Amino acid sequence: MCLINGSATGAEALKNLVLPGIGAFTIVDGKRAEPADLGNNFFLDSDGLGQPRAVRVTELLRELNDRVKGYSVEEDPVALINSKPEFFETFTVVIAVNLPEAPLRKLASFLYDRQVPLIVAKTYGFIGYLRTIVSEHTIIESKPDNPPDDLRIYSPFPELQRYVDAIKLEGMDSAQHGHIPYAVILVKCLQKWKNSHDNKAPQTRADKDAFKKEIEDISYDFF
Repeated sequence: MCLINGSATGAEALKNLVLPGIGAFTIVDGKRAEPADLGNNFFLDSDGLGQPRAVRVTELLRELNDRVKGYSVEEDPVALINSKPEFFETFTVVIAVNLPEAPLRKLASFLYDRQVPLIVAKTYGFIGYLRTIVSEHTIIESKPDNPPDDLRIYSPFPELQRYVDAIKLEGMDSAQHGHIPYAVILVKCLQKWKNSHDNKAPQTRADKDAFKKEIEDISYDFF
């Protein structure tokens, strides 16, 4: 694991990986700890003021789990990306925090071609974003813990069908409509769709989007 910039955000991200026990991490940061860092970075203290930020953050992170190896590189990450981008392809994952756009684009393109996942984080006060840049990451859940419920939308059993037919949405107010089971609305909408589409359920992505729109329109009619 490689962290670019040992800021408060980067240090907290690594903390959540060091505690459960990743194999090793490396922090690339050419800055020295400043007074502003002491106010927001839990892994910097007054003893580390003026010291290389990568070194000090690495030391305190390693105290959380002695089985995790930690290394520091006291170089400007922008200069390292421009001069030696191959340094980063040796890692399993790279986390880039508050990296300028130009070097970030260069690093992202370089790692993308080599199938090394890049996690991009940027924070400004209470505002921030997180992005993942990876060529392909497939997850197959062969035995999901929470299988989706079968609401019998496509083939309602006789009792359900009679219950649906007995409910008339027309003339209801918003309070009454709010107590209608959602499965009933789905069955009614699907029946309406089939009546105008040769008795076929939505097939394509466009069909499904249109079907969702019809459901939303029904809800909006009551508010």
